[in-house]
Amino acid sequence: MESFTETGIPAAPLAGDALMSALFAAAGAGIYAIDSQGLVIACNQWAEHLLGYQPGALIGVNAHDALNPAVGNTEGLREQRPVLKDVAQGKRISGDRAVLLRADGSALPVWWSAVPLPPEAGHGNGAVVVFHDASAQRERAERRADRYAHSETMREQAEYDLAEITWLSEITLAMVSTLDAEQALERLVRQLVPRLADTALIDLADGPTMRRVAWAHHAPGILPATPADLNAPEHPEHQAALTRIRQGGTAQHLPQLATGTGEDLLNLVEAADTLIVPLRMRALTLGALTLIRAAASPPFNEADRLVAEEIARRTALGLDNTRLHAAQADIAATLQRALLTDLPAVPGLELAAHYQPAQRAAEVGGDWYDAFTLPDGDLALVIGDVTGHDIQAASRMSELRNMLRALAVDRPEEQPGQILQRLDTAQAHLTLADSATVILARLHPTPDNRWDLSWSVAGHPPPLLLTTDTTSTYLTGPHAMLLGLRPTMQRPTARIPLPPGATLVLYTDGLVESRTQNIDTGMTRLRQHLDTHHDQPLPRLCTQLATDLGDTRDDITLIAIRTPTHPTTT
Repeated sequence: MESFTETGIPAAPLAGDALMSALFAAAGAGIYAIDSQGLVIACNQWAEHLLGYQPGALIGVNAHDALNPAVGNTEGLREQRPVLKDVAQGKRISGDRAVLLRADGSALPVWWSAVPLPPEAGHGNGAVVVFHDASAQRERAERRADRYAHSETMREQAEYDLAEITWLSEITLAMVSTLDAEQALERLVRQLVPRLADTALIDLADGPTMRRVAWAHHAPGILPATPADLNAPEHPEHQAALTRIRQGGTAQHLPQLATGTGEDLLNLVEAADTLIVPLRMRALTLGALTLIRAAASPPFNEADRLVAEEIARRTALGLDNTRLHAAQADIAATLQRALLTDLPAVPGLELAAHYQPAQRAAEVGGDWYDAFTLPDGDLALVIGDVTGHDIQAASRMSELRNMLRALAVDRPEEQPGQILQRLDTAQAHLTLADSATVILARLHPTPDNRWDLSWSVAGHPPPLLLTTDTTSTYLTGPHAMLLGLRPTMQRPTARIPLPPGATLVLYTDGLVESRTQNIDTGMTRLRQHLDTHHDQPLPRLCTQLATDLGDTRDDITLIAIRTPTHPTTT
């Protein structure tokens, strides 16, 4: 066999087996040679294999006519310009989106290149064509594209899932960030619209029926601010679905509503598809969530239903926690009030008290007030605070209160400071409380039907006195440290006569101190408020002071007395 040049083309004419042997050396690609007439003069086994021809069957075949799709073929295959026309100028040509026809007429995607045969090859202006099967490469490219698309889909799904998780977390936060159930539900419906529905409604179980407490609509001005402001009737199908849920039914889907009154709520919001899911916890139906989509929105599908049921579960959990907390808070407040005593009826004095438990803690506390008559006819007035918000604080408060009562009644001739000193001793020996403050005041009627006040303070905010002819002032007179710190320390007693129409207010620190307000600011506000509202009846005054000034995160306790404006003379 003769030698080849660097281009792979034989340096001298070759024919027959010698040429086939040379072409076979290029295995891995199909190779065929054509003469100046376009007839195949040689090919390798790869070309025969890829094109489906028997050995030697390609020789003498017009390559362009046999291997290239005809112009205007019915399969829509792209036709190829004759190779000889392009290589005649001595250039190398190629293509990466061509199709060759197999012997059975099927298409073989190829990428190819062609170079002219040199004149010394002895076959005129022919060409050598090298082609590769592009189908495998395209399959690999498609698999890569599929993997990329899959990874993009997975990334987008992960981003979607993260957004869904974040959204559900925000819904959960809306339900647990407040103990006011209706406020939480108002936040919830605003987060559902328009992401999940065009309209969202919340109904809570109220005995055998449902009571609407919150709603939201995607367009402003369609619905009033609160459900109570709308008099539109309920759609009969929606009402029936709510009844079924109230009776233990599962989610209700109303894809096509019958015509209602034309003025009912669902017609008002143009409901085209309605989904109602129960708010249920431990077989207890707490209410129902209604989601409504208008005709312009897609109808609810299975994925929407699953999301709605998950939201309903989280909502029911928040409602159940709020319900349990309210029940515990009610028990705590009832227990706390049971530890407090009724006020005595004292001729010539107006007497009122107010106790308000902390709204954010379902616990009993250590605040207390007390008023009782002494054997000699004097009135004892007490305000106190034992540190803590638990059953132990309430228990020790009760012990301390009862001990103070016993000591005051046992020796009614003693002054408030003397009684508190004996309470110091009892507390030190009996461990009545770890830390406690108290004011003990005594009101003594005078022969001219006026009242004298004596008092002693143990670490407590001072009494506030309002007279009819001056502004209110704090009785900053004898103060001493908390109870029980120094049992042998003498406690002072202060005395003043109370003028007619005077108002005396004793209070705990929940009225004047909070996390956002120091005690000095709070005491200033209390004094100004008392000056402004001094003419109110005493029970209303106590309630208003607690409502307007107190920190709802702490217990608030007040007791107040008012002397007659015109005392009776004898």
